[in-house]
Amino acid sequence: MKKNATSLVSILMASGLALAGTFAFGQSARAQAGDPGTGDLAAERDAEQVPPDNSGRNVRDRSDQAVTSGDQSNSAADVKITADIRKAVVDDEKLSTNAHNVKIVTAGGMVTLRGPVKDDAEKRTIEEKAKKVAGVTKVDNQLEVTGE
Repeated sequence: MKKNATSLVSILMASGLALAGTFAFGQSARAQAGDPGTGDLAAERDAEQVPPDNSGRNVRDRSDQAVTSGDQSNSAADVKITADIRKAVVDDEKLSTNAHNVKIVTAGGMVTLRGPVKDDAEKRTIEEKAKKVAGVTKVDNQLEVTGE
């Protein structure tokens, strides 16, 4: 449809015909639904496309010392440790969605926990669950309390 509409515009412009001001391309979802909004389609489009600002975290993760998912060992023992911790965390319905989605990276029996959690209690709970898993030699708790 967009290609056809673009072709129509090209044909009309090439033939010297003017388009009526009521015909708009690239309308926002709100405008398409019949809500005129502010009338500033460019501002509405830009507002809809603002990504979350994770700049600080992204810069930190570029550091050579930062443990990321790429550092996860592929040994059967380490993969099992990570899976067992993940299961324990996800099975705890009292934990927040953020807590259920923390990064768990295991290499050589050492577990690194990273990501946002709601409060100190969640941070401690996840660390305790990690320490209880067989084969864990050390837990590096880098979880961040966000209050969300």
